[in-house]
Amino acid sequence: QVQLVESGGGLVQPGGSLRLSCVASGSIFGINYMAWYRQAPGNQRELVADIPRGGSPNYSDSVKGRFTISTDNAKNTLYLQMNSLKPEDTAVYYCYTNRNGYGDWGQGTQVTVSS
Repeated sequence: QVQLVESGGGLVQPGGSLRLSCVASGSIFGINYMAWYRQAPGNQRELVADIPRGGSPNYSDSVKGRFTISTDNAKNTLYLQMNSLKPEDTAVYYCYTNRNGYGDWGQGTQVTVSS
């Protein structure tokens, strides 16, 4: 099993930036897919961005050009740089990994965009 711990959420004004981090530990060998999801109140959890191992990142249309997903393999960490934040980006953001068909989720970190 993989343990995932997110951090970096908070309250930010529209137009501001945040960087989310997700540190992976445990049985991380073989992780071949990492992603960020988000869930706003009353909505289903949605994919924000993902990055397959050795592949190119992908983004939802709603965040393309504003968010950047990246990894630091030496630190076993997944990042999500969020720029030009909008009130509609307000949600709990979750880190997700898949290892040989088994998926694991972090506990989530709250991002609130409000003036």
